[in-house]
Amino acid sequence: MPLNRILVADDEESMRWVLSKALKRKGFEVDLAPDGRQALELIKENCYDLAILDIKMPGINGLDLLDKVRELKSDLLVVIMTAEASMKNAVEAMKRGAYDYITKPFDLDVIDAIIEKVARARDIRGQVLVLKQELKERYQVEKNIVGNSPAMRELYKTIGKVAGSDVTILIQGESGTGKELVAKAIHFNSGRLGKPFVAINCAAIPRDLLESELFGSEKGAYTGASDRKLGKFEQAGQGTLFLDEIGDMPLDLQAKILRVLQEQEVTRVGGSQNIAVDVRVVAATNQALIEKVRLKEFREDLYYRLNVVPITLVPLRERRDDIPDLAQYFLARSCSEMSVSPKRLSDEALGLLSAHSWPGNVRELENTIKRAVILSSDPLLTALDFAGLVPVNGQPRTDTQDTSMEALIDMKLRSCMNGVEKLEKGEIHAMVLEQVERPLIRFILEKTRWNQVKTADILGINRNTLRKKISELGIELKRD
Repeated sequence: MPLNRILVADDEESMRWVLSKALKRKGFEVDLAPDGRQALELIKENCYDLAILDIKMPGINGLDLLDKVRELKSDLLVVIMTAEASMKNAVEAMKRGAYDYITKPFDLDVIDAIIEKVARARDIRGQVLVLKQELKERYQVEKNIVGNSPAMRELYKTIGKVAGSDVTILIQGESGTGKELVAKAIHFNSGRLGKPFVAINCAAIPRDLLESELFGSEKGAYTGASDRKLGKFEQAGQGTLFLDEIGDMPLDLQAKILRVLQEQEVTRVGGSQNIAVDVRVVAATNQALIEKVRLKEFREDLYYRLNVVPITLVPLRERRDDIPDLAQYFLARSCSEMSVSPKRLSDEALGLLSAHSWPGNVRELENTIKRAVILSSDPLLTALDFAGLVPVNGQPRTDTQDTSMEALIDMKLRSCMNGVEKLEKGEIHAMVLEQVERPLIRFILEKTRWNQVKTADILGINRNTLRKKISELGIELKRD
């Protein structure tokens, strides 16, 4: 993590001038502040890698400013300088979180040494943070890739074979099949673990911004470019760059990507310097790239440069054996994330989930489970909670089929009235009414915040009748 931008705050103009001159000569961007208040405003508005603050300044002194920096931007390293070489100042500065402390007057060699020390500290801190995050994500990724079907077993083998090398990989598969998860699994099992995993969706960024996002830009390269910006290739230094939906990349950018892959260097927009990059590229697409090559919509040379190791993810409908495990996994995770009591899936619900075609693949299954968890107040999720997926004559329900209240109740009655011949005469009507009335009355009570007068009015019944039904149906009243 190299240093780029430094703030110098000192009420002595000569000190500001000397430090600015010396730091700029070494290639740093330097902002200057004559007092603590202006320094604070600059810190709020900008991103600095280092702040060098004098203790005695008008407005806010350096130590008080240091306290505010710790609150606002705890990762900003601060060096305190002072003309008073007292132990009290030194101890107080370090106690409040200064990275270092220097006494005036000092040689510029001292500043050089501090800059080098700060750069090393930032690099180590950055590596530790990245490693912690990646280890956490690795744990999540390995949990998230669920399935034991033949297709998934082959995928696990492929990940194991390619992870240790640096070959370029092209992952192909429909939307929602988990292409980014596979890319992360490759990264986290490679020798680049502990270095960044950087992802960019080539279809989600406007064409005129994509180049600067990938390669970076120099200050003034275009309107609004007030600072140098590192692109994704530089951000992913020594790590992995995941180019998602690469099939949507414009042809002119495809040529530049090919050059980067061949030369292992980038040139920022508005710049002329070639910058060496060491990254592993994993690309992904939901399109048939070979067909786009035939139509001259994708460069043939880039296709073969990316397709060194192809990985094809099969859609969920072709690995139905994995659906129950995935459904149970997403159910447990959704309940945990939303702090909901654990829920279960009925056998009938699992059957419906397994029968659905899942055009949106694993992502659609996850969202369907999450929606059911949110909407259902019962611990058991049944077929009724997945009414949109109910098969009719063996076919999954489509949007044109009847999902009215009457149809849903009819479906539920047919599914739960096995053994009805065992009931006594007259019991069916009372049983069904009770099962419909209880959730209905409870629902309206919840909506009216347990106001019985409003509930009776909405239901169109007498308040005394409502009270009687609450008692007979065993509805527990709550108070918000």
